[in-house]
Amino acid sequence: MGPSSSDHSRCDVVIPCRNEAPAIPAVLAAVPASLTPIVVDNGSSDGTAEAARAAGAHVVVEHRPGYGAAVHAGVLAATAKFVAVIDGDGSMDPAELPRLLAMVDNSSTSMAVGRRRPVEHGIWPWHARAGTAALAWWIRRSSGVGIHDLAPMRVCRRADLLGLDIQDRRFGYPLELMIKAAQADWSVLETEIAYGRRTRGTRSKVSGSLVGTSRTIADFCKVLL
Repeated sequence: MGPSSSDHSRCDVVIPCRNEAPAIPAVLAAVPASLTPIVVDNGSSDGTAEAARAAGAHVVVEHRPGYGAAVHAGVLAATAKFVAVIDGDGSMDPAELPRLLAMVDNSSTSMAVGRRRPVEHGIWPWHARAGTAALAWWIRRSSGVGIHDLAPMRVCRRADLLGLDIQDRRFGYPLELMIKAAQADWSVLETEIAYGRRTRGTRSKVSGSLVGTSRTIADFCKVLL
């Protein structure tokens, strides 16, 4: 599956990855055939890029560290009208993406976003869940955009997304996305998505450690200030 395969896809799926080799083959296998995956390797040391290529995916290498840097690189590499974003750790099911795409395609909806619904207890650490809830509440209160999560899975038009000119290249990217979407009067629809355990052998860059959580909080503060 080469870069030109996106020319015939209605939606490219950007999958930012850092050390997700144990998860990426199954994630790619679950991507519906109507969608084209673009794996963005963001400094992996475990063979993530090689595993993705072996599974037939187009791989983009982004050396600048950060979730936002990886997502932006994938969006630039995409060529389809619509672009989706999903994590590469196996915690979300790519099979749910067509449902979000349908919410945006041929409608006035600017972006469809997923609201995580844990499928079992203990999947989503309390501190990460509380922080997300607080930020989503602030967005609802300040902008009127009715979200309850920070769009871990999302679909929108590629041209519209690039038009927002999101600058954050770290973990503040999703927050800046929602703030700028509200400022641009985007119509955003939220729908529940299943949120399961990440694939064994992978680790959350946000909630997997106090350092990761602290860095994320700092990135969010930079966006808010």
